[in-house]
Amino acid sequence: MVDRSEAVAAGWLYRMSMVLCRDAAGRYLVHRRPESSSRFPGEYSWLVAGAVGAGESYAQAARRELREEMGVRAPVRPLFTFLCRGELSPYWFAVHEATVDQGRIAPQATEVAWHGWLSGTELRDAMTSWKFVSDSRDAYNRYLELATDTPQ
Repeated sequence: MVDRSEAVAAGWLYRMSMVLCRDAAGRYLVHRRPESSSRFPGEYSWLVAGAVGAGESYAQAARRELREEMGVRAPVRPLFTFLCRGELSPYWFAVHEATVDQGRIAPQATEVAWHGWLSGTELRDAMTSWKFVSDSRDAYNRYLELATDTPQ
């Protein structure tokens, strides 16, 4: 086993787990990465994401990342998995969904510089005008193709 940085450097496949968070009104949680981030500084994402550890399931990693990055404990529901070519390296990309109470969000400052809630229309518009992490845009396009509950 190697960690993500070694896999990226070697161009090997690894696993990532992502969570798209929605509130009770159906809005999407969007956040901006800090300028000090080693990967994609200052870019936006609509997913809470992280590498899947050895022996960890995609769902376990999704719940862990949600807790670590946003301070939230919530059940996650798997949506889809696909092979993402990635800007840095290819990886298996598992996308989950969680319903989150916006009042419970407590983002980790080293991971999140800003966060807000966007309607489906606002998210679609932001995807074309804000600088989103490229893999986040790829997942968004896949979501639009596969989701039965499309952004409104």
